[in-house]
Amino acid sequence: MAKRAKNKKGGFKGLLLILLLAVLAVAWRHYTVFIAQPMHALRDGQQVSVGKGSALPQLLRKLRVAGVEQGFDLEWQVLARQLGAAGKLQVGDYALKNGMTPSELLRNIRDGKVVSYRFTLIDGWNIRDLRKALARAEPMKHTIDAMSDAQLMAALGHAGQHPEGRFLPETYQYNVGGSDIDVLKQAHAAMDKALAAAWSSRAQDLPLKTPEEALILASIVEKESGVADDRPKVAGVFLRRLGKGMRLETDPTVIYGMGAAYAGNVRKKDLQTDTPYNTYLRAGLPPTPISMPGKAALQAVTHPDGGDALYFVASGDGSGRSLFASTYEAHQANVRAYLARYRAGLAKGPLTGTSTAADESDPATSPAPAPAGAGKP
Repeated sequence: MAKRAKNKKGGFKGLLLILLLAVLAVAWRHYTVFIAQPMHALRDGQQVSVGKGSALPQLLRKLRVAGVEQGFDLEWQVLARQLGAAGKLQVGDYALKNGMTPSELLRNIRDGKVVSYRFTLIDGWNIRDLRKALARAEPMKHTIDAMSDAQLMAALGHAGQHPEGRFLPETYQYNVGGSDIDVLKQAHAAMDKALAAAWSSRAQDLPLKTPEEALILASIVEKESGVADDRPKVAGVFLRRLGKGMRLETDPTVIYGMGAAYAGNVRKKDLQTDTPYNTYLRAGLPPTPISMPGKAALQAVTHPDGGDALYFVASGDGSGRSLFASTYEAHQANVRAYLARYRAGLAKGPLTGTSTAADESDPATSPAPAPAGAGKP
């Protein structure tokens, strides 16, 4: 009897072992399917946020809300341990893409492959434009809104430096929690690098003494160039004028000096009002840049086109190109051609470039945009 009872007990244990192994096999099969199964309930564009101090249970609750149904919580926990993600969830926003697997998602969170955001700084913006764009950027952390320009530059580690022209127009990436200061630090370092590169490879015999002067002139060229091919030509005109002691007489500097008073037009009285930026009245370069020049503008002023042109004016034909002239008389003819288009209602774009403010038919005497540039040397 004892032997029979022992055999019966042994058989029961064997059956339990078989059942346990079967359950484990089913569980393992379910787990292996789970870790590689695409999460089709997701929509592209969805994200999940991992906050500071978040653990896997908090992440799982957010995933369930987002529509992720597959996998038991225990399976997610086992997978996190298997991948080394348990206790190592990195803070940030993560993309939930339709078809990605649980393994792929947890690896991304383990490795900190967060969703990055982009901020694009546009060529020719001034510091006011840049501040407005940063204030609108989301989900950027805004820290500079109440800062003055002086406080801003001090916060960037460049106390006493004027902010204009100091940030390179490019696209910058930032992550959730990234601030406007973070982006500006990137842009400032990029401008320092681009300016140093352009200056170190500059052409010989330029009438520019320092990289700062190159930056100032590049900011003017950026505002006066309608098309990329014209930048080295425009730079050449301004550099020759500087070399000859001619005033630059360019409207963008006057506009910058007007500040908030600029209402869309430059009148003759504006050209005759003295400010540190009025290059109609003051010789040489203005005291600071007037915009954020791009790399192409930096290259243009350090590698200008040759020739003898001292004047340029917008063609007005819609191409954005300018007409260049080496004599005042030829320049006057180009101006008259633009004015003929203007009177016929065919001029496309304002009369930019170097021009004749003394011409009584100059659009500066009308509501149309005034000419930019220089008169006789």
